[in-house]
Order: sequence, then C-alpha cells, then structure tokens
Amino acid sequence: MDGIGILFESVCHNLTCDSAANSDDYESVNITSQSGMSNMTSGEAKEMVLDQLRKEINGQTLRVVTLNDYPLSFVDTVNDTAIGAGVSFDLLEFLTEKFNFTYEVVVPENNIVGSTQDFDGSLIELLENGKADFAAAFLPILTDARERIYYSKTTLDEGEWIMIMTRPAESATGSGLWAPFDLNVWILILLSLICVGPIIYLLIIIRMKLTKDRDQHIYSLPHCIWFVYGALMKQGSTLSPVGDSTRLLFATWWIFITILTSFYTANLTAFLTLSKFTLPINNVGDILRKQKTFVANRGGAVEYAIKNKDEALTQLSRMVEKNLVKFSMSSNDTDILLQDVEKRNYLYVRDRPAINHLIYRDYVYRKTISLTDEKIQCPFAVAKAPFMTRKRAFAYPKNSSLHLLFDPVLLHLVESGIVKYKLWQGLPNAEICPSNLVSTERQLRNGDLMMTYYISIAGFYTSTVVFVSELFFRFLNTRGICIPKGERGHLRGKSNTHKENFTADSMTPPPPYTTLFHRSRNILGGITEQNVFAMRETNTLQRKNINGREYVVVQGSDGVSRLIPLRVPSAALFQYSYTQ
Repeated sequence: MDGIGILFESVCHNLTCDSAANSDDYESVNITSQSGMSNMTSGEAKEMVLDQLRKEINGQTLRVVTLNDYPLSFVDTVNDTAIGAGVSFDLLEFLTEKFNFTYEVVVPENNIVGSTQDFDGSLIELLENGKADFAAAFLPILTDARERIYYSKTTLDEGEWIMIMTRPAESATGSGLWAPFDLNVWILILLSLICVGPIIYLLIIIRMKLTKDRDQHIYSLPHCIWFVYGALMKQGSTLSPVGDSTRLLFATWWIFITILTSFYTANLTAFLTLSKFTLPINNVGDILRKQKTFVANRGGAVEYAIKNKDEALTQLSRMVEKNLVKFSMSSNDTDILLQDVEKRNYLYVRDRPAINHLIYRDYVYRKTISLTDEKIQCPFAVAKAPFMTRKRAFAYPKNSSLHLLFDPVLLHLVESGIVKYKLWQGLPNAEICPSNLVSTERQLRNGDLMMTYYISIAGFYTSTVVFVSELFFRFLNTRGICIPKGERGHLRGKSNTHKENFTADSMTPPPPYTTLFHRSRNILGGITEQNVFAMRETNTLQRKNINGREYVVVQGSDGVSRLIPLRVPSAALFQYSYTQ
C-alpha cells in the first residue's frame, strides 16, 4: 500500500461524523422507528439517523452522474460499460469502501454542468429529475443551480480559471527604446524639453532689462530651443553666455541631461540583457481593452459568470454579442489547444488543474521533437492572474440525505490535504513552461529596434516636408507673391541701392594673406610687397586680438585700416574669398 492509501486508512479509522450537519438536516430525515426518540439526546438522535442511513445504503447501487472534465473526472468505456476515473472517483472509491455500496456511471447528454437557463441535457437536469443519486464532479457553486440541486456543505476546493495563449515572440513591455523609463517619466522629459528653452530665453531677457549689461547677447528663442535639444542629444553648442546666471542655467541643464542619459543607458542595457518577460494579456481588463477572442467550455462557470447579470464578468457579455467569445462543446482540451489557440491565436480559459496537465502533456510530446530548444518545447504561456475564481463541491438531488453521510468524510479528506494532493498528482514540482524562459539567452531582436526605424522614417519625412516648404516659399518670394504690391517697388529700390554699395570702390577688400609672407604680383589698395616687407623688418606691423583670433592691421593708400587674419584656417578662407 502506498503513502496515500495509508493516509486514506488513517482518515477512515479516525473519522467522526458528529459535526457533519446541523440539527435541521437530521430532523428532516424520516426515522422508521420512533420508539424512545423522546428520551434521546441530540447526539444520540443524530447517531441513530446515521445508522439508519448506513443500513439503507449498504449493498445498494447508486447512480452517479459525472462529466468528462480531465483530470477532475472523466469516463472510459470498457466492454460497453462506463468506468469513471479522475480525482472525483478517487474520492468516491473511498466513500464506497467506507459505506459499502456500488455505483454505476451516468453521463449527461451534452456533457455540461448547466447554467443560466441552459439546463437541457445537463448534469443538473439529471439530478433534478431524479435520474441520478449523486454527482461525482467538481461542480462550480452557481446561484441559479441552488434552486434545483443541493451542493455538499464541504467545499472541495476554490477553483481558479486561468488563460493559456501562444507565447509571443517578444515581451509585451513594448519597444526596447521605451522600456528604461515609465510613461510618466517620458511625459515629464517631453515637458522639460518644451519648457526649458522658453524659460532660458525669458530669463536672459529679464536679466538684460534689469542689469542693462550691453555685453550680454540676447539669444533668439530658436537658438535656446536648439540648445536644449542639442544637449539632450549630447551635441555641442555655439552659445556662450556672458552672465553668470545664464551660465548656471546652461550648466544645470547639462548636468540634468548627463544624469538622465546615464540612467537611460544603464536601464536599456539591463532591459536588453535581463529583461522580465510579460504577456500581452494578463487579466479580464486586457481582454476588454484589446477585444481579444477567447474560448471557454459551454455550460460551465465561465459562461454562467458572463451571462448572469449579477456576476462581475457580465462586462464581457458585449463580446459575446460580437462573437468574440466561443463556448466550445468539445471535451478534448488538446484539440482546442492546437486548433483554437495555436492556429487561430485565441485565448483558452480553463480551470488550473486542467491547464497544468494539458501544458505538461504538450511539453512532454514536444520534448521528443527538440531536446534543447525551449521555444519549441514551450510554444504556450499561462497568465499568472486568474480569470475568475469559484468554489467547487459535489452535488445531490434536493430530496437526498446522502450528504449527511458523505459530507463529514469529504471534510476530513479536504482538511488532511488529500484532495489537494490528488489535484497535483502526476505533475512535476517545477513550474512547467514559465512565462520567462530564463535559460534562453536574451538576444537583440529586430522588434527591439522598431522604434529606431520609426524615428528614422519620421525624421526623413519631416526633413522632406521642410525642404519642400522652403522651395515653395522661395518660389513665392522670387515671384513677389508674398510681398504687397505697394511695397514691391520700394523693396526693389532698396535692393538695387544695397547692391550698388557693395560694388563701390570704397569697399575694396584688404590685401591678400600671401602679401605678408610670400612674394606677390598683386598690388591692392596701394600696398606693395616692398612696403609690407619693409614694415615687417622695422616691426611696424600692428597685431590685434579680436574675439580670441589674431589679426594684422594694415593701412592702405586710401587711409583705411584693414585686418588680415593670421590663423591658418581663417587665412585659408580669407584667401579663397578674396583672391579666387
């Protein structure tokens, strides 16, 4: 005898039934012999009732109705005889040994529990019509069914219905670029980008008006905005504020961006290597929001909870009207898993013991296909949060007294942990196909880079729009479309005058850079190479530092002083501009 059998025997020998039911239950039983009842205590009367029930059931054959609900209860046919099996019949076998009765199995026509006006061909209908004496199945306790049948006062367990789905290719946390920060953080960063530029611009203007500092340069609003954006992208800036307060503003933003980008880089690295895998559907709210199609068994607790207006899941009734909920009559969970879940990408809502055994059988089969690839071994994932919960129990007809005998025994089986043990029997201790396959190395997938593709496309699209806009406005300006007619002549006059000023002799450029250090044939502005070298030898060349750059001051024949740059890059540009 195995350990569970010994535990069964210990429960059998130490069982007492005094606390099985209240006095009203016993008073409702008709006692064939009423002699001496008035002189008995309540305990003696209860024991007398139980003795009579034991005698009545001894050697009798009960009609037991059940469902094909693996692994809780199911029926095998041997020589045209229905044989019950599963956890329910393990408990029933213990009752048969305890009270010495036999049973025959009855299966309802539609293999459904029956709920919300759907009782035709159901298990509840057989009990109500007296065609069965006892229901050996884990039946969810439904309010509508209490008017038709009697549930055992001993609750076998609190059933959890969970969702199984195809394993997504990537985590539902979204793109890798968004993962390091929460949505609130991204919103605050966007607000800071929008606000800091104008704030810096306003503070510069306020400082300028209060201090009257002429050395302070007032940067335009676009320059301030581009500084904020450039700092975020870790780019340099040509802005060089003079005032200390403005410098502190710039330094504060740089420090903020340095810390922000450091956190982002660290969290992004952690996400791409050790990210926590999450599923796209985790609860009823996700189903409603995404309008995800799911499958459930017809005539069960899920259908009852959706169609009954007094239940919390009645919010899913609109999905039933849209044909987004499928109530299946199939009792083969494997077919539903392969056809509806794997091929059609539906969700399958089922109680936890059935899901655990289903996914374990599928895992064992797929392991024969691939011994190492866990993605092939575990193509499905199970949501952590339960879809719904409901207490479950055995059931009797309304006029039955069997609960007085069976309920105390069932209570001891539940309290001793035998029922829970039976529910998990045959399953490994480790979690089967967890949502996060930690042994699989995390590789950077194309989906992690989708946001970079979107940003690149958006950037190219925006630049194209801006470019076309520039061409359009340039076309309008050249045609004078955007200038009022009264001002066109005035503007033409101003532009002609401006052009003439640039071509006047007084605007002759300074001598080329080569006249300072090389011999040249050119004589510009009355300065010859002999004069330049003479000035160099007599140290009469004047040097001046302007904005950190060194120039030579040369006076031409017209008496106008001109600047010639000495810095090599500037000199090259100077040479190209005026001599080429």
